[in-house]
Amino acid sequence: MMETARPPQPSEHPPERRSAPQPEFRALLLPIKDLRNAKQRLARVLTPEERFGLAQAMLADTILAVRGVERADKIFVVTNYEPAMETAAKLGWEILREGQQISESASVDYASRLSAERGVTTLLRLPLDLPLVRASDIDELLLTECTRPSVVLVPSRDGTGTNAILRTPPAIFPSHFGPNSFLKHRREAEQAGARMILRRNERLEMDVDDESDLRALLRYDLRQTTTGKWLEESGVADRFRTRATAV
Repeated sequence: MMETARPPQPSEHPPERRSAPQPEFRALLLPIKDLRNAKQRLARVLTPEERFGLAQAMLADTILAVRGVERADKIFVVTNYEPAMETAAKLGWEILREGQQISESASVDYASRLSAERGVTTLLRLPLDLPLVRASDIDELLLTECTRPSVVLVPSRDGTGTNAILRTPPAIFPSHFGPNSFLKHRREAEQAGARMILRRNERLEMDVDDESDLRALLRYDLRQTTTGKWLEESGVADRFRTRATAV
């Protein structure tokens, strides 16, 4: 039996309206603490002035790399450190000013919530002490295909810390920077049902928190870095070489 075509009738139940997918908006986050209090774990081998100088030099190298990044739609700096805010303002980066700095985790989570409210879909947090990092390293992370929800992790040199973390969405789970943060972030990702992606990159993994990190850094060719120049001019590099020879 052939069915007779009927003119289209208005639907009794209009199709459910689906919201358009949120446009992709990838951002980079730099949490910057007061450098006068930085690198306390180096107190046994560096004076307060040397720790401050080292932190300044490493931040300069990190900022130089970030200035060359092409794949970030926006760059945020979360801080209450005046020199960092002045630099960010000159570079046109968005400043998320903190009333007080409780911890890096608190700073990053505060910034993650704010960035999500401003439409950011994917947020990459980098530390301020990456003297070897290049803009291409950062762009490569930002280009990672991240289906929602997901997280990209770059561990520290010893595999226990978290040197870079890219989350989609930005506030999918809380941060746990500090000892054993890599394992803590993996557990959080599992509980959130997020896809986990591991990335290895020796330049991103080379931060400086303690004496062993500083010794490892001195094995690299640092002649083109602000950190390397500071280590030579301050005499810290020679001092460490002398100790290594004596041992």
